[in-house]
Amino acid sequence: MSNDYRKTPEALGRLTDAQYRVTQEDGTEPAFRNEYWNNHEPGIYVDVVSGQPLFSSTDKYDSGTGWPSFTKPIAPDAVSTKKDWKLLLPRTEVRSSGADSHLGHVFPDGPRQAGGLRYCMNSAALRFVPASSLEDEGYGAYRHLFTTENQEHAS
Repeated sequence: MSNDYRKTPEALGRLTDAQYRVTQEDGTEPAFRNEYWNNHEPGIYVDVVSGQPLFSSTDKYDSGTGWPSFTKPIAPDAVSTKKDWKLLLPRTEVRSSGADSHLGHVFPDGPRQAGGLRYCMNSAALRFVPASSLEDEGYGAYRHLFTTENQEHAS
């Protein structure tokens, strides 16, 4: 797997209408009616456009909002943020750092013991790679997140 996580015309051409609307037009999918809000399998979430690793299930939690929520990105440089003034009050938009895909927003109301942030993401911006498939799909470097020792610390 390449670590070149740029947006390409080929990658954009493979997106569904919903994936394109969310990642390229800064859309939002409906709460509780999206693919990953209730996914509890171990694995990582990657940018649907570029394949860039973004979040780990070890940092996912049920925020009650109906969207997949994480306490932090898989690596500090995996995402970038910027102010979003589309609503009355400013929000902090989250984008993938490689392909600049719109992912969702980050809010300061996450679990305090895990840093206090809630990365509220759109499932349509993500592709889930199960822990059992990490090596096969070129993400073996993240296998260590799902060892027995790390799972015990995450509990």
